[in-house]
Amino acid sequence: MKAEYIVLRTNQGNTRDVFTGAATGRDGGYPLAPDPASAQDFLRNIGNLAASPNDLFGSGGRSGRLIGAPAGSAIGAESAFLPTPALTPFMAAPVPAVKIEVKTLERNALPYVSSAADVLAVAESVPISLLKEVHDMSGAVAVPLALGHASWGVQAVRADTSPYDGRGIVVAVLDTGIDRTHPAFAGIELIEEDFTDEGNGDVLGHGTHCAGTIFGRAGPFGRIGIAPGVQRALIGKIIGSKGGGTSARLAKAMEWAAENGANVISMSVGIDFTALAKRMEDRLPERVAMSRALEAYRATVRLFETVTLSIKAKSVFGSPSIFIAAAGNDTDRTAGPEYELSVTPPANSEGFMSVGAVGHAEGNTSRMAVARFSNTGPNICAPGVDIVSARPGGDLVAMSGTSMAAPHVAGVAALWAEKLKRQGQLNAMLLSANLFASASTAVFVPGFDLYDTGAGMVQAPQV
Repeated sequence: MKAEYIVLRTNQGNTRDVFTGAATGRDGGYPLAPDPASAQDFLRNIGNLAASPNDLFGSGGRSGRLIGAPAGSAIGAESAFLPTPALTPFMAAPVPAVKIEVKTLERNALPYVSSAADVLAVAESVPISLLKEVHDMSGAVAVPLALGHASWGVQAVRADTSPYDGRGIVVAVLDTGIDRTHPAFAGIELIEEDFTDEGNGDVLGHGTHCAGTIFGRAGPFGRIGIAPGVQRALIGKIIGSKGGGTSARLAKAMEWAAENGANVISMSVGIDFTALAKRMEDRLPERVAMSRALEAYRATVRLFETVTLSIKAKSVFGSPSIFIAAAGNDTDRTAGPEYELSVTPPANSEGFMSVGAVGHAEGNTSRMAVARFSNTGPNICAPGVDIVSARPGGDLVAMSGTSMAAPHVAGVAALWAEKLKRQGQLNAMLLSANLFASASTAVFVPGFDLYDTGAGMVQAPQV
């Protein structure tokens, strides 16, 4: 039975590890992690943060380990032997180049492909989709924003008072495309790449809205963008007109964005496990289908971990890239705690910064509360309720979702990146550390749950 698979290759072959795949760096590949105490000291020095390395660069404490930590060590029980952003300054050897290939394979060919000396990871391509809280904008009413007025999200993250505007920073938006004719994008160099075979443009409007929040220019409609000084943006169209895509498209788009110098890579999509299970059930018995779907799900999470960590490690020697992803909108807090769901892939993979959504607290607009739909366990959070941004055709519209929160973090990341670049200190590790260090929990109503907010609501640099 043939299917589409993502194959991650390296230009440096290594001894195969039966648990983690072929290229695990035991002999001549990725160097092993340094002494754990040295890594901890280094992390304390860069951010003076009372957080674990996994909290800074992993998935919000869900795995509780550092990739690269020897099995059974104090900081991890799983040995993946891959470098992390936190550990790359200790690396003595250059990081091998990685390449993503998409191949149609028979299932019985997988053992031969995965055992190749240059293969880091293999995973079946699975469905991805826009996160479900997103509203269909075709019938939405245009929302005016007064001249000279900034959207509430821009104000909440203090971008309107920041001396930085993202100038000199390259941002990538991997989504439904963009309406490049919208006045919010006037004067910005937009480099579009279509991964859907439908052509560039934005039928659904989701990507246009996200891009507007990140770098939309102020105009007669007021200010919608966190980093309106961004001059170059990469727009990867990975979601088609029907709202679906594949993990293969996403992986190739991530590679494309990093290779083209993106400092900040933002995505507001999630793996559609329901569609994956249904696809398996169409060709297999129910029990087998569920097992295969879970197998593909797990392999996908691990592959994206490897992709992001490889790109981040490589960025120490080139353009730094960080990955920001929406946490998902599967929770229903109005129904009770038992209806809280965890962060959805790919945001829950190591190497991604997962973003939850917040809005004004009911009856107290001076304080924030976690949005009813925002998945629990994100790394950080940002405004994601009634966010006014660009809509194809030239006007503005309000939308809600963690899809709207992730672009706020991406925009603030561009501001911090500009500051670090001016200081000659821009790298993925310091950029991530500054984002986490900026986050505030003082903005929330009393009794909030840290597991719902992560480090807190992201804040723009003020000096």
